[in-house]
Amino acid sequence: MPDKKTIRDVDVSGKKVLLRVDFNVPFKPGTVEISNTNRITSSLPTIRYLLDHGAAIIICSHLGRPKGKAVKSLTLGPIGEKLSQFLDVPVGFCPSIDFCEIDLFTRDLKSGQVVLLENLRFHVGEEENEAGFSLLLSGLADIYVNDAFGAAHRAHASTQGVTRYLPSVAGLLLEEEIRSLRHVMLDPPRPFTAVLGGAKISDKINVVKRLDSMADTVLIGGGMAATFLKAQGFNVGLSLVEENFLLEAETLVSNRDTRISGLMLPSDVVVSKSFHSDVEHRICEVSDIKYDEMLLDIGPQTVKKYVNVLEKSASVFWNGPMGVFEWEQYSLGTKLVAEAISAGGRASVIGGGSTVEAISKFGVEGRMTHISTGGGASLEFLEGKNLPGIESLTDFDNPECI
Repeated sequence: MPDKKTIRDVDVSGKKVLLRVDFNVPFKPGTVEISNTNRITSSLPTIRYLLDHGAAIIICSHLGRPKGKAVKSLTLGPIGEKLSQFLDVPVGFCPSIDFCEIDLFTRDLKSGQVVLLENLRFHVGEEENEAGFSLLLSGLADIYVNDAFGAAHRAHASTQGVTRYLPSVAGLLLEEEIRSLRHVMLDPPRPFTAVLGGAKISDKINVVKRLDSMADTVLIGGGMAATFLKAQGFNVGLSLVEENFLLEAETLVSNRDTRISGLMLPSDVVVSKSFHSDVEHRICEVSDIKYDEMLLDIGPQTVKKYVNVLEKSASVFWNGPMGVFEWEQYSLGTKLVAEAISAGGRASVIGGGSTVEAISKFGVEGRMTHISTGGGASLEFLEGKNLPGIESLTDFDNPECI
C-alpha cells in the first residue's frame, strides 16, 4: 500500500474540513452515558491539529445500524457534548438530516469552530455509497480528512465516495493505525506472539493463516477454539462449531507439528450446560467436555501455558477475548492474558472491538502500546486486503498538488 498524504501535507488554514471520524461508541444500557470513550479521545490529536492550524471543522460519523432511518436512540447529540468537554471548546450539533438545513448550519463556519453532523447512517445513501449523497457531503467543505480507521474497510459515501470530489488525506489517528499494523506485519520485535479469540473462526480464519506464517506463536482462545478442537477430533458438546471451516482448521492444526512453536490450542477449558451468567460451571480437560456442555473460557492450565509464552514475547498482537469476559466466572482467561500482555514493557497492538472493552474493564488500557479503533478493519488490514477508506486517499508520491 502506498504511503498516503496526511493533514501535515496540506494547508488547512482558513479552509472548511470535512472530518470523518469513528464515534461508534458503546453506551451503558438504557442510558446516554458513554461506557468507553476511547474512539473519541483517539480523534482529539487530529481535531486539535486542525484547530491549531486555522481550520473550520465539520465532523461526521456513524453510530450503530439504523439502516437509513432516523433512530432517536442512535443520535450523536450526547457524543457532541462529550467531545466539547474533551476539547474545552464549543461543539455545535446539527440535528437535521436535511441537507438544505445542514448547509445553512455550516455555511458561515469560521476558523476555530467545530460542528458535529447527525448520524450519517440515518441517510440511505451513506451505506449504499450513493454518488448524490457523496456529492452533497463534499459540498460542505474544501478538504476531506479520513480519521475513521474503524470504518476504513467499508466502501461508504463518507469513507470512499466523497474522495471523488474533494482533496482527500489521512488524519493523525489513521496514520498511526497504518504505521502500527504495518510494524506488526513487516518488522515486529521477536519473539512475536499473536493472540486470537472471539466467538467465530469465520471472522478470523484468514488472519490466523496470515499470522501463522508471520508470528513465532499463535495462541487460540474464545469460542473459535471449539472449531479447532473439533478438527482435532475432540467432542466440544454444545459449543459453536463452524462446520464449513473444519478442514481449514484441521490443516492449520496439522501444520503446527512441523514448526518449533506455531499454533497453540487450549488444553483445558471452563464449561457450562447453559449460556447464562449465574449457572453452574466446571473446569475440565478438552478431552472431557460432555455432550451437553459448552466452552465459555480457557482453563487455568491453558492460561499458565499462554502467560508463559507471553512473558517471553517481545511483541504481541491481540484480537478477541479468551472467553465470555463480561461474566465474572468466565473472565479469568481474558484478564490474565491482558495482564501478561501489558506487563514487561513489550510492544503490544490491540486489535479493536471487544478486546478494547476487555482491557478497559481490567484496567490495563494505559499500558498497551497501541489500541486500534477498528476491529474488523485491523483484521482485514492484517489479511492484506485493500481498505477502501485508505486506498481512496491521495498517495504521497502523487505529483498532483493538493
